[in-house]
Amino acid sequence: MKTAVLIPCYNEATSIEKVINDFKQQLPDATIYVYDNNSTDNTADIARRAGAVVKHEFRQGKGNVVRSMFRDIDADCYLMVDGDDTYPAENAKEMCQLVEEGADMVIGDRLSSTYFTENKRPFHNDGNRLVRFLINKIFINNIHDIMTGYRALSHTFVKNFPIISRNFEIETEMTIHALDKNFLIRELKINYRDRQEGSVSKLNTYLDGMKVVSTIFMMFRDYRPLKFFTIISALLLLIAIAMFVPVFIEYMQTGLVPRFPTLIVSGFIGIASLLTFFCGVVLEVITKKHKQLDELMLLKK
Repeated sequence: MKTAVLIPCYNEATSIEKVINDFKQQLPDATIYVYDNNSTDNTADIARRAGAVVKHEFRQGKGNVVRSMFRDIDADCYLMVDGDDTYPAENAKEMCQLVEEGADMVIGDRLSSTYFTENKRPFHNDGNRLVRFLINKIFINNIHDIMTGYRALSHTFVKNFPIISRNFEIETEMTIHALDKNFLIRELKINYRDRQEGSVSKLNTYLDGMKVVSTIFMMFRDYRPLKFFTIISALLLLIAIAMFVPVFIEYMQTGLVPRFPTLIVSGFIGIASLLTFFCGVVLEVITKKHKQLDELMLLKK
């Protein structure tokens, strides 16, 4: 089985050599690719000296890097890992083995082991819990770690994953796509460790956190349109009813409608509620047709 180790990097000079050496030891037959994303230190030079194939992605953002990796590289198993030495190479063989056995995505699960004790960055723990809760509720599943950067992926998944994200939303998008398209997902507990002294996280807790949550809701709209628009329709209907009921009670008591503008507005909101619901129905039919076409394309390959 041809294996490619994919390492997206931005200013990881303190750790990249160790990461490469660790994975070379565990997967001696694999080709290790380091994609440098405009680093201002000597990450690329260190990686090249350590024996990795170094390529450059000039569009800033992890999502852009992963898009180029998936387009450029052809392999049977893709092992994606960050260059910050927070993920153990010892699990690499087992993750690739699960792909060889038929899994499309193997998730290196940090949250079920050491992440909450090792991670020292404020709000990251709560953010991971929130993202996990939202995705599992919306897409009715039980994935333990949504945003891990340690994954093994099949050729089928990689070549059929249309990447939209540009930044750190990529892991969230990847997981949702796998759930929606019913790819086989396996999870493997890993012992996460925090960054080395002097190594700095590139994740902006608040800005990137907002982007991740925004991505979840946009993909909820795109992948589950009936559910998404039904919720909006129900909220509009409740507002319409709340406005209409007092007017109706007053009419029953007095026979008059003194708040005629309120009645008109409630009627328009009710119509908007119906239109929103039927938009969801139409989009749900279109989405299911697209899923059927995707399945047919997979069968032909």
